[in-house]
Amino acid sequence: MESIRRIDPAVTDVRGEIHNIFEGRIEHTSLITSKKGTVRANHYHKQDHQYIYLVSGAFNSHSLDTRDASKRQVLQVKPGDIVETPAYIAHAQEFTEDSVFLALTTCQRESGKYEEDTISYQVIEGYINPALKKAELQAQ
Repeated sequence: MESIRRIDPAVTDVRGEIHNIFEGRIEHTSLITSKKGTVRANHYHKQDHQYIYLVSGAFNSHSLDTRDASKRQVLQVKPGDIVETPAYIAHAQEFTEDSVFLALTTCQRESGKYEEDTISYQVIEGYINPALKKAELQAQ
């Protein structure tokens, strides 16, 4: 399932703060904005392991295990939190405030690679990317 971790400052002094957001292998990073009331994702990845670091705003992260759809959870995400989503965990973000976040992934997302690894799966009501293949079984 998904996990959430709070990123507190590693260093604070008169100049400001340093937040060590991530250590590990990352192949792609995106800066994404989302409007209050919108939904993103509603999919899962076959190989990609994803991290979302919330810079500002707020969202509810809905997820379920595609291998056992009875395993569901909702995480309330605030600025400074990082959400980790492993492969085969279907996920959707429901934005409760205008938000800015960084999406870090372990697989590259150049043309075609994202679509090959990403399967549409409706976790909650909201946007579904029409370019993605649909999962054979949907959330119930």
